[in-house]
Amino acid sequence: MPQHEPLPRDPIAEARRNWEREGWTQAAGPMAAVTSIMRAQQLLLGQADRILKPFRLTFSRYEVLALLSFAREHKMLMKKASALLQVHPTSITNAVDRLEDAGLVRREPVSTDRRAVNVALTLEGLEIVEQASRALNEQLFLTTGFEEQEVETIVAALSGFRARSGDFTAPENLPVSLPPSPPAAS
Repeated sequence: MPQHEPLPRDPIAEARRNWEREGWTQAAGPMAAVTSIMRAQQLLLGQADRILKPFRLTFSRYEVLALLSFAREHKMLMKKASALLQVHPTSITNAVDRLEDAGLVRREPVSTDRRAVNVALTLEGLEIVEQASRALNEQLFLTTGFEEQEVETIVAALSGFRARSGDFTAPENLPVSLPPSPPAAS
C-alpha cells in the first residue's frame, strides 16, 4: 500500500519510547494511538485517492456521489449532505461545484424554499459512482490488510470513541467501550 520504501523501524513506537523517557508515561500510549490513527488515515486516504484518480475523483467527492447514490431519487438537500458527511457547508459547496463541472451532479431548486438547493446525481454520476465503488471495494476495502477480527475491534473502538466525543448519539446496542479480551491460550 505505501508508495515508499518501508522505514527500518516504527517511528511511532520510537516516539512512544521518547514520551516514556521524558516521564510522560501516562500519555505515551494514548499519543501512540492518536498518532497511529492519523498515520493510518493518511495511508488509507492516499490509497483511496490513487484508486479514484482514473475516475477523476478525490475521496471527498466520491463520498458526495456515494451518499447521493443511496438517497431516494438520488438527490438530497445540500445542507443535509453537509450534515451527513460531517463537513462544513463551504466544503460541500466546493465538492458539488467540481462534481457539477464534471457533469456528475446538478443543482436543483427546492420549490418550497428559495434558499434551499438539492444536489442530484446525473446518469453519468450514477455510472461513475458505481464503477468507483467497485474499484474501492476490490482494491481497498477488501484488501486493507486488517484481519477480520481486527476490523470489528477497530470499528467498535472508534465508534465508541466517536460517540463519547459527541460525534453522534449512540443507540442502546452500541458498545461505547470494548468488551474485555478473552484470556490468551497457553
